Amino acid sequence: MVIEWLVFQVASEAREKFIEKDREIWSSLLAKYPGFLAKEIWLDPQRSDRLIIVIRWQTRQQWKAVPIDILEATEQKFSQAMGEDTYEMIEVSEYQVRKFP
Repeated sequence: MVIEWLVFQVASEAREKFIEKDREIWSSLLAKYPGFLAKEIWLDPQRSDRLIIVIRWQTRQQWKAVPIDILEATEQKFSQAMGEDTYEMIEVSEYQVRKFP
C-alpha cells in the first residue's frame, strides 16, 4: 500500500467548506480509479488552519496512472468552488506501508 500525504493551510473560516468541496469534487473523482482504497482528512485540534489529507492507494502505479489532465481540471474546479486565497498546499509526501507478521 502507498500513502499520498497532503498538508494544506486553509483559512479557518473556510475549513468546513474545504472539507465539503473536497468530498464532492476530489473524493468522488479518485474513487473511480482502480487502486484507490480510502481517504481521510485529519484535523489538528491545535491549528484550525491546518488539514492533512491521507489517501491510500493499492500501488504506486495505480496512483500515478490517474491522468494529469484530469488532476489539473479537477484542481481548477475545486479552486473555483473554494474561491481565491482560501487554501494552499504546503506539503506533499509519499509513504510506503510495510506490514510485519
